[in-house]
Amino acid sequence: MTDIPASIDAVQEMLEAQNYVCGRALATVTFLALRLGRPLFLEGEAGVGKTEIAKALAAGLGRRLIRLQCYEGLDAASAVYEWNFAAQMIAIRTAEAGGGADRDLLEGELFSDRYLIARPLLEAMRPQDGGAPVLLIDELDRTDEPFEAFLLEALSDFQVTIPELGTVKAPEPPIVILTSNRTREVHDALKRRCLYHWVDYPSFDREIEILHARAPEATEALSREIVAFVQKLRMEDLFKRPGVAETIDWAKCLLALDVIDLSPEVIADTLGAILKYQDDIARIQGSEARRLLEEVRKDLQLA
Repeated sequence: MTDIPASIDAVQEMLEAQNYVCGRALATVTFLALRLGRPLFLEGEAGVGKTEIAKALAAGLGRRLIRLQCYEGLDAASAVYEWNFAAQMIAIRTAEAGGGADRDLLEGELFSDRYLIARPLLEAMRPQDGGAPVLLIDELDRTDEPFEAFLLEALSDFQVTIPELGTVKAPEPPIVILTSNRTREVHDALKRRCLYHWVDYPSFDREIEILHARAPEATEALSREIVAFVQKLRMEDLFKRPGVAETIDWAKCLLALDVIDLSPEVIADTLGAILKYQDDIARIQGSEARRLLEEVRKDLQLA
């Protein structure tokens, strides 16, 4: 376990050691979240590195990462705990077969830790060997308002209640990172509990830094072409613009194919690494890819 970084620069250095490159603003709000013990709410387009910062923090601090992946219909019970009904039924049948089972004793045993399946929120409230864990509540915008209301209460006191066992309170509050792709607005009451940061697409130079960290085998020339082309794509009228994750994936695909520089043919063959909708792929293929590549090379020559 590593101590909380003592400065903003130390946060940046810690994240960079985990190959996570971030700007001063994101490092500042991360430092404040760590220092003040406040949840950090990150919003932004998919693939810009919101989830990755939680992974980098956990690795850098030597803490356990506990991830709650949100989805439509997620409720408090699914996020906190459930009982192992199959094991409970076996215990009941075994007791009945033995005869003379004490009902009160059996009931007390059935609703004990032995049959409890801890889900992410409960797990994050329990003591951890390496210190308070990093709790990642990912894609919160996929859930509904009742779950938000429950989460507001849980993050306010850092405790959850199990009716059969009572209240479980975290001995040390977890480091909480919430993310949202902003497919819907998250309620202000929850946002007010958190420090907030909008994670935008990086600048050209920053994305080059990220690519160097995540795909160091790529040459400088190829890296510049890749980043410039992806940034051109983000300016097009696409259903889903590629994120930084797609930039990294594309670079790794090109390296696997031993590509030295981009060509319209290579772009056409590998568009599936950066665009995830057929309409977008069809729009960019052919002459459009050639046009964008020509613009990229012209811009790089002028830079």
